Amino acid sequence: MTRFVLAFSCFFRLLFGAKLSPKAAKYLPEEALRAALPPAPKEKEGEKRAEKAEPKPENKPEPRPAKTVSAAAQQTQGALALLALFQREGRLVDFLRESLDDYEDADIGAAVRDIHRGASKVLDDYLTIEPVMPGDEDDAVTVPKGFDPGEVRLIGEVSGDPPFKGALRHHGWRVAATRLPKLSEGVDRRVLAPAEVEIGG
Repeated sequence: MTRFVLAFSCFFRLLFGAKLSPKAAKYLPEEALRAALPPAPKEKEGEKRAEKAEPKPENKPEPRPAKTVSAAAQQTQGALALLALFQREGRLVDFLRESLDDYEDADIGAAVRDIHRGASKVLDDYLTIEPVMPGDEDDAVTVPKGFDPGEVRLIGEVSGDPPFKGALRHHGWRVAATRLPKLSEGVDRRVLAPAEVEIGG
């Protein structure tokens, strides 16, 4: 036991009215030693000395469990973050929330051109998209046996079992890779675009 720990122990012994530990004797003057230490008790034959009591474990505060986010909440935040990107680059939300009834077709076409440019940039930067079924519109295609209805939707008059032969009306789209930025904590994803206020304009 170091001197620091011994002094610390002696302090609390004296504070609560207990006698000093015999290990502190060599650090006391002789006159204080007689007053501080009780007379040594006689050991009875066969009596074992009491073992030192093990120090009680410190009551450390339990660590707080890490905050977990459900899969549904992560998907919602990811969708809102992507929509915010479309708004930032192509002002897509502004366009969709605007009424087009009072605009001429030429005016709408000019606005769509800017939106198309910005939205295409988001797709190119953050997603890799490929056709589900390669081919041009109206190409003859064959839908094989065991096809995934989630990837190929049959339209028109469908009867019998696959394989089916038909004409490609739309090749579909599939996301092959994503490069979305990591979502930062503490950000309200419901805010797709902050309000802008010009001061002193």
